This record gives sequence, structure tokens and C-alpha cells, in this order.
Amino acid sequence: MNAATLRERYLRLREEAGPDVTVVVATKYVSLDGLAILAEAGIEIVGENRAQDLATKHAVYGDAFRWHFIGHLQSNKVKLVNEICELVHSLDSESAARRLTVPALLEVNLSGEPSKSGVAPDAIAGWVDRHPSLRGLMTMPPLARDPEDSRPWFRRLRRLAESHGLAELSMGTSQDWRVAVEEGATLIRVGSSLFGD
Repeated sequence: MNAATLRERYLRLREEAGPDVTVVVATKYVSLDGLAILAEAGIEIVGENRAQDLATKHAVYGDAFRWHFIGHLQSNKVKLVNEICELVHSLDSESAARRLTVPALLEVNLSGEPSKSGVAPDAIAGWVDRHPSLRGLMTMPPLARDPEDSRPWFRRLRRLAESHGLAELSMGTSQDWRVAVEEGATLIRVGSSLFGD
């Protein structure tokens, strides 16, 4: 894909999402060279899943982007994330939380799937009490073919955030971000909807 096409898709997506939604471009499958196209296209915020990839890409592109961390955060990678990222979407470890110095969202496992990271919904209150700097919540709903199937999960996360006085909601990916925005997402994490399959 060329930068002009990507920029057109990105601007169209941002316009549709609206001014109150932050678009985080997920770069898990974007190569080091591919990031040059993103920079040329005017993409502002990228989200990385793996700390090592974050370090490698940041070493080359530095301030070309604002960096978010959207993958599972291990406590031994917190120092690196502190140095590079402006927001962590996926906090779910007390040991990581104690070391973290940048703003974070608490990842919530609403479905209870053992394969997913995140804390249980009934643990949110304790996290908020112990970590008053938490900005909000993040979730990954169960994989679904129809975006509408994600709506109950997004709605539940919004209600949980509201009940705990948390403002930010990171929810919605390429297949279901429109539903997430309708349910109150303030951040969406998109990749394939911009890059194509």
C-alpha cells in the first residue's frame, strides 16, 4: 500500500469515528520498513503489542509517532515502556502497576475466557482504590463474525467505567470499532481496516 491510499483511509476513519475518539494504529504486523509509509501517511499514534518490537521500532522512528502499548505487559518490560510510551492500554499485573510511571488503562476480562488477559470485573474497585492514577478500562470481547455480537461487552465495559468514575475506554478493533464508538469508546485500536487484508 502507498502512503496516499493509507492517508485517505486513515482520515476517512478518523472522520467517521469523530473528534472525541483517539485512533491508535496497531502495528503488530507492520514491518520496520512499513512504518515509514505510516509516517508519510500522517499517522500519529501507533500501538505495539510486544516490548521488543516497541524498542526496535522506536529506535528507528523515535518521535515520528506517539507510542502506546496495547499488548500484555510483563513487569520486566515496564522500564522500557516507561521510557517510550504515553499510555498503556493493557495493565493487569500488580507488579507491573507498581513500576509503571505512565498513565494506564486496566484490562478487564469480561468474558472470563482463560486464554484472555485481564482482571475480573469484580476486581476493578480494588484496582481503582490502589491505583488512583488509572485512566480507564480496556477489553477484548470474544471473537465474533458479526460486530453486533460485541455490543453487549462494550456496553458492559462502559457501565463499569462509569460506575468507577473512569473516563477512558479502549475498545473496538478493525472489525467492530463502529459498534465500540456507539457504545462510548474513547480509543479504538485498528490495523487491518486501514491496511487491508
